[in-house]
Amino acid sequence: MPGKSENTPKARALGAELRECRAEAGLTQQQLAEQIGVSYVSISRYETGTRTPKPEDVAQILATLGVTGDRYASLVEMSKGADQPNWLDTGQGIRKELTRLIEFERTATEITDVATSVIPGLLQTADYARSVMAATPTDEVEPYVAMRVGRREVLTKRNPVSFTAFIAETALRERIGGPEIALDQLHHLEKMAKLDNIAVFVLPAVSERWHPAHAGSFSFYTFAKTSPIVHLEHYASGVFLYDDSDVGPYQDALTTLREVAMSRNHSARTIAEIVSELEGAAP
Repeated sequence: MPGKSENTPKARALGAELRECRAEAGLTQQQLAEQIGVSYVSISRYETGTRTPKPEDVAQILATLGVTGDRYASLVEMSKGADQPNWLDTGQGIRKELTRLIEFERTATEITDVATSVIPGLLQTADYARSVMAATPTDEVEPYVAMRVGRREVLTKRNPVSFTAFIAETALRERIGGPEIALDQLHHLEKMAKLDNIAVFVLPAVSERWHPAHAGSFSFYTFAKTSPIVHLEHYASGVFLYDDSDVGPYQDALTTLREVAMSRNHSARTIAEIVSELEGAAP
């Protein structure tokens, strides 16, 4: 098992940013390495998060790639403390959020999403996502929606990620965007739940037993060669957990949720019933 200063969420997110900057500059890892006088292996490890670059290393890489201004300052600042296992991410904006999540989704072997208020992002339709993000400034909504929908590719590509969703029944009954959009979203959820790599479990609206979903939503990412990562999404920030002592309870929480959730067949019937109710209420 790698040390907790390697493959940390922040180091991996930073690596994804550096990889994107290099790609935009049109350089290969070998070409960049030659220009700054290091081995291409070092560049590769920086970009995967296997090795955490020092702030001065990041500054040199960015200067070589021609990155300036706010992005330069933001990434140099991001490199500070990137070797710490847990990360409070206060970065805002479409590109920042998606670069982080896409990196983890791209490299995960399994993703489990516990959704207590809305349909999980990877299972959202464009219209539903647009409605969820209605409070976002107008000039940012459409590219955000396009990028979110594009993330679904990890579910349908060749050798797709294994995805499990625990969705609160109350979230299924919400009519975000109006009855038509909500109904289209439920039809899409039914379709996706039939894929071999996707399992959808409904958490009953009424429960006599307290369970971890009562404490809120979270995402659990499992990887082939590194430790799991837990993502907690807040209104204006996000938390990524990597330390074993912090991730462990969430692993136990998933076991508990399997006990309290409806079976896959029962979940499918419940979704179908909500669809029928919504169809009956439609004008």
